[in-house]
Amino acid sequence: MKNKELAQIFEEMADMLEFEGEDPFKIRAYRNAARILEALTGDIEKIAGQGELQKLPGIGAKISQKIEEYLSTGRIKKHAELKEKVPPGVLELMKIPGLGAKTVKRLYDELCIVDVESLERAIEEGKLLTLPKIREKTVEKIKKGIAMYRSMSDRIHLGIALPVARRAVEFLREINSVKEVQEAGSLRRRKSTVGDIDILVASQSGPDITNAFVKAPFVRDVLARGDTKASIIVDEGVQVDVRVVAPESYGAALQYFTGSKEHNIKLRKIAGEKGWKLSEYGLFNENGKVIASHIEKEIYAALGMEFIPPEMREDRGEVELALKNELPRLVELGDIKGDFHVHTSFSDGTASPERIAEVAGKQYGYEYVGLADHSQSLKVARGLSSQDLLKKTWVIRKLNEKSSVYLIPSAEVDILPDGTLDYPDGVLEQLDIVIASVHTRFNMSVEEMTKRILAAIRHPHVHILAHPSGILLGEREGYKLDWETVFKEAASTGTALEINAYYLRLDLNDELVREALRFGVKIAIGSDAHHEDQMWMMELGVGVARRGWCEKDHVLNTWPIKKILSWAKEKRKSGLKIGKGAKR
Repeated sequence: MKNKELAQIFEEMADMLEFEGEDPFKIRAYRNAARILEALTGDIEKIAGQGELQKLPGIGAKISQKIEEYLSTGRIKKHAELKEKVPPGVLELMKIPGLGAKTVKRLYDELCIVDVESLERAIEEGKLLTLPKIREKTVEKIKKGIAMYRSMSDRIHLGIALPVARRAVEFLREINSVKEVQEAGSLRRRKSTVGDIDILVASQSGPDITNAFVKAPFVRDVLARGDTKASIIVDEGVQVDVRVVAPESYGAALQYFTGSKEHNIKLRKIAGEKGWKLSEYGLFNENGKVIASHIEKEIYAALGMEFIPPEMREDRGEVELALKNELPRLVELGDIKGDFHVHTSFSDGTASPERIAEVAGKQYGYEYVGLADHSQSLKVARGLSSQDLLKKTWVIRKLNEKSSVYLIPSAEVDILPDGTLDYPDGVLEQLDIVIASVHTRFNMSVEEMTKRILAAIRHPHVHILAHPSGILLGEREGYKLDWETVFKEAASTGTALEINAYYLRLDLNDELVREALRFGVKIAIGSDAHHEDQMWMMELGVGVARRGWCEKDHVLNTWPIKKILSWAKEKRKSGLKIGKGAKR
């Protein structure tokens, strides 16, 4: 599929236009197109062939013309023209967290900085400090951004890796000699980013498998091919490695290649204490006889423990609990009854409420979905005025009279720098659920930001705190918070904390989720979908929840809608009582 290639081209065009100081609306159009294509599950070539490009939300006539141009010629003339004017290193500079287009343009014009290497030299030579308004603190921030960029440059986001892996798995599954196939490594453990994509195959015909794999239609380049291993680069530009093992060793190999390294060391130690040996080929007794090898669960059972889900295999106490048969029963994707955080065409989403209801019901089997459009201060996201929000709420309540999926009248309300909310109480009380979030002023001190967040958590109308740390993976560090105080207050007020499932956020992360559970905080998962094809990312959020050891009852999304609405009303009622004078 050409979806990812086009998404990258439109993102580059937006970056180059921003560097050139072009019209912000044109830039936003390209970024929206890139976002839509990135998440699109259908093949853009098939959609174009059916003449339905402009049926995609957010794809207008000019963008569709450029898509067709690329599909027919392999290039976009405007993209090529921009690349003639903008040095390639500048695009790399714009990927550094904290470096906006205006700063990059200034560095280019005034210091002739054209790439990351020349930026690093300029920092070492103190040249940045010669520019007005750039101080030591700014330089330190840029240095941190460079370090983050370099650390992420070889990492693949989970939301990109998982669809790529599944496509490879489906291709391999169709080969007759393949007995079993599954992703392994950190991808199977659902880490937020992965180094590469590992696929494990059980077959007696290794050469046939690797030969077929390197000829798959999604292969861009072949890096290596042997009798049992092959490495390719796919259309999305990421590496996929396939390893073929004998079927009788598949369970042991899957356990071994899933990891983590620390988890495996712990298992080998337990095996060693019994006089046994554990390897990728199997679990063997002191006489070299196979105890278990074919089925992964049998490895754990033979070692005297219950099966440990892949997401938990990080040596964080899971082995000790498994030996006592005390592992938590992790939440599963099938437990999810709804999504709390979806944007509609009322603000910066691309789908109507009616369409979201249809997709939520038919594709995901949801009971409910929260339509949480942005609030008025976030102009860049077409945030709704109070009047427009009330109009949207009226529309949703009318739709609910005939919809089988309950559309939750909601809003993602900005927490302003002083801790107040972006709508008055009289507007907020018209909503079933209020989600509060920070979108501005990320550089506040720990004390200031914690105070800001606490004010929102204590607000009687706030039910959920969205993307609580503010991180954008590989693009922006999260803001600093006194997490213990935040968790205690969230538990005390009954305010849920979100796992934002959008692949660039995955916020809260797994470690913070586990800590939040320790304080008794409830978790809400939201896809933060701005397009119907992004609603699948709920699965990524469930992966974070499982890595954070969430059980079903920890997650609000597993509750039926009646219980959700009852909880929301009771939380608001008790919060208003406290606000009238009760001491916390």
